[in-house]
Amino acid sequence: MSSVTVRGDLVIGVDVGGTKVAAGLVDASGEILCQTRNPMASSGSAADGLAAVAQAIDAASGYGVSVAGAHNLIRGIGICSPGPLDPKAGVIVNPPNLPCWRNFPLAEEVAQIYRVRVKVDNDANAAGLAETLWGSGRGYRNVFYTTIGTGIGTGIVLDGQIYHGRTGAAGEGGHVSIDYKGPRCACGKPGCIEVLAAGPAIARRAQAKLADGRLSSLLDLAGGEIDGVTSEMVGQASLAGDAVASDVLHETVELLSLWFGNIVDLLEPDVMIVGGGVASMLKPFLGEIHDRLPACCENQRCKEIPLVSARYGKDSGIAGGAAICFDAAKNDNHTDPAVGRSEVPLSK
Repeated sequence: MSSVTVRGDLVIGVDVGGTKVAAGLVDASGEILCQTRNPMASSGSAADGLAAVAQAIDAASGYGVSVAGAHNLIRGIGICSPGPLDPKAGVIVNPPNLPCWRNFPLAEEVAQIYRVRVKVDNDANAAGLAETLWGSGRGYRNVFYTTIGTGIGTGIVLDGQIYHGRTGAAGEGGHVSIDYKGPRCACGKPGCIEVLAAGPAIARRAQAKLADGRLSSLLDLAGGEIDGVTSEMVGQASLAGDAVASDVLHETVELLSLWFGNIVDLLEPDVMIVGGGVASMLKPFLGEIHDRLPACCENQRCKEIPLVSARYGKDSGIAGGAAICFDAAKNDNHTDPAVGRSEVPLSK
């Protein structure tokens, strides 16, 4: 096992998804010193799901044992999970891709095992806080963060704090509709930006163009099967100069420009940060989206707001978990019911 450099206190950031649990040891500067990943028992019992999380935490904390004094420096655990959830109570309500948990007190259960501070939040909220503390949003007071991938998630950080709303359900920017006659989103609303511009939507638009007879290298990439075209293939073909793929991405840019215009008019943040798998494909187009903003919003000083790529990519969940944990340690000591003894070694 390779050694790592320890800088001050450490926390464990945990990223829970429908198929995997990733966990990492993170220092106070946002550096992920080491990480691990194992399957998530999302279709099992609540105890099975908790055991999968504990396995990842154990593996991540094990790295600290090999570093002199590191084990005793682990101050807490921050967990990113899909919503709906209650971040104040640390309860996972009913995420569609985590059927193992229904009104499950995850923070309390994990705190009882490890006797350290435990915080839970929505993955996009937490990733937005990580970018604010250590990433592309550092130095800004008000940050809007979005992750664009299979879906579109968003996090709003105001004056350095995640904006949760009245019940913890705020910040669902992916379900802001930009077309009331548009396709029906999985949430039930028509024309949400998620159903129009996330990865599956990009793939569907490309497939429709191929079905209309457009010639494209996408068909070769998909092995001759139109239904096999993915958003990743669209990005690959666009880089190679494919006209169909380029058209699809420019349509996506138009949709996102309108959406970002709405965000500017509603929030006027200091910076807008874009992360996620599809976002890496759209990185060359961020300048074009920024240039389109004056035509897409009422705020004529909109171009003063930077539109930038996120620092954290696939590790945003681990960084986000760490961020909510460090933030909790900064803002309160022992007032949270899901906080155990926050200055003892991590152990069962």
